[in-house]
Amino acid sequence: MNETIRQLTNDDLQALQDMNTGIDDDYVIRVFDRISTGSNRLFGLFYDGQLASIGGYTVFAGSYAMLGRMRSDMRFRGLNLSSRLMAHVRDAALTHPGIRFVGANTQESNLPAQRVLEKLGLSRQAELFSAIAPNVEMLESGAAPWRKIDNDDEKMRWLESVYIHSERVFPFECYYPFPARPELFSGQPLTEWEFYENPSRDRVVITKHDVKKYDYLHTLYPYEDFFDQPGLWETLRTPLENIRLHSEEGAFVWMDLTRTQVDLLPEGHPFDLPSPWFLYGTDI
Repeated sequence: MNETIRQLTNDDLQALQDMNTGIDDDYVIRVFDRISTGSNRLFGLFYDGQLASIGGYTVFAGSYAMLGRMRSDMRFRGLNLSSRLMAHVRDAALTHPGIRFVGANTQESNLPAQRVLEKLGLSRQAELFSAIAPNVEMLESGAAPWRKIDNDDEKMRWLESVYIHSERVFPFECYYPFPARPELFSGQPLTEWEFYENPSRDRVVITKHDVKKYDYLHTLYPYEDFFDQPGLWETLRTPLENIRLHSEEGAFVWMDLTRTQVDLLPEGHPFDLPSPWFLYGTDI
């Protein structure tokens, strides 16, 4: 049997569409041109000339490589193709100068992907729930929204005190959390994130407009007292409404929550909670 691994190009779209992955409306096909160019790479393992397995990576902030988009044709499963392909993908990501961390994010229920990542030498770093809600108005208490921070130095001080000093996981984008280090923020304009500070100046909530098919107000609140902070949920209303004004698919709040935070959610909360995501990774 002949087995070849190479980077995919636009000429491979039909081969990708011909794969029998069992995934309906696979986003990899819909955005193939975007995830195979620029800072993204997509590779394919061809088995006797037929595309049997795919996977790729994206480089963030010049230093963080996130592996993913693993798909296998069901007709070739059981041949350990994904492990060989993803080892190639990992090695390709490491050829980028300056890479400090290689990781992958997969759901708790995806045991085959976890086995592949462990074979690559990646270990579990964190667990986060992607909590999604059309709005959070039912959690409001009537308090005033928090003060918006416009100064980049103030934003950086919050990042340093809350995330960088402890290397807490920072959800850089929806689906893409990384250990927080200074280089993660060096190439990212802080103007893309909005920071809001509570009246006591001891809590911050961070939001960002992100698009993953739908429009999201990606919201970071790294504390466990989100029901003891008046004005927190009111703070999210205006930025969510601003996104919704220009959204065709619909806009939602997305919060990356720890298991402890999930356990604190009240009965009847507005969030949809799929199985948690595990961040795997290793320092280079």
